[in-house]
Amino acid sequence: MAINATGRVAIVTGGGTGIGKAAAVALLKDGWRVAVAGRRAEPLHQMLEEAGAGDSGLAVPTDVAQPESVAALFEAVTGRWGRVDLLFNNAGVGAPGVPLEDLSLEDWKRVVDINLNGMFYCLQQAFRVMKSQQPMGGRIINNGSISAHAPRPNSIAYTATKHAVAGLTKTASLDGRKYDIAVGQIDVGNAATDLASRMARGVPQANGQIAVEPLMDVEIVGKSVLYMASLPLEANILFHTVMATKMPFVGRG
Repeated sequence: MAINATGRVAIVTGGGTGIGKAAAVALLKDGWRVAVAGRRAEPLHQMLEEAGAGDSGLAVPTDVAQPESVAALFEAVTGRWGRVDLLFNNAGVGAPGVPLEDLSLEDWKRVVDINLNGMFYCLQQAFRVMKSQQPMGGRIINNGSISAHAPRPNSIAYTATKHAVAGLTKTASLDGRKYDIAVGQIDVGNAATDLASRMARGVPQANGQIAVEPLMDVEIVGKSVLYMASLPLEANILFHTVMATKMPFVGRG
């Protein structure tokens, strides 16, 4: 049986746009109180206004690459609502699609700082809160990617960090058991967001060709996050893949 979401508290990083926005909207509609985090305040406030969040929404400008900023995010949420029941660990960036030998160290470090380090900082803060609150426990959903399983050409920084996220998910799932913290991962393929809009124009394939790839409505991803979040803590979805049916993932290469 699904849990009653009324009054439950969620944090969504990268919550102002794209997948994070879709997930935040789905959670708000289901009765969650939702804190949205992102580097820019304006999209966060705009998203909450569009969703009619009212007192159920909280915008917290956050740079997940900075551990002190992540700590301030969790302090703001627990100060407002007293607990955290769900972290959707979603914030992430890509690097320019250039040959790996041409990728700048600055771009490499930026992707690692946000996609890997930032996800760990959020995971760690969530553990600290969830194991100490009453009732103890909660759920963490990491945003992996299809790239956590198979790379695209010229994507070494993004792919390496998303493979690492799978390691975070497995280890945190194990370490969270004693605290009633359920940790899982959602791997999304070709959701229609600004980040993925290039798919509709044609992107490089493993065989060197350029091909247009199908997209799916990003609201489907929001519904998937909501489904994972709605489970009782005695059950966990360790890995959940949701993708455009006809995208060239199975058989890629």
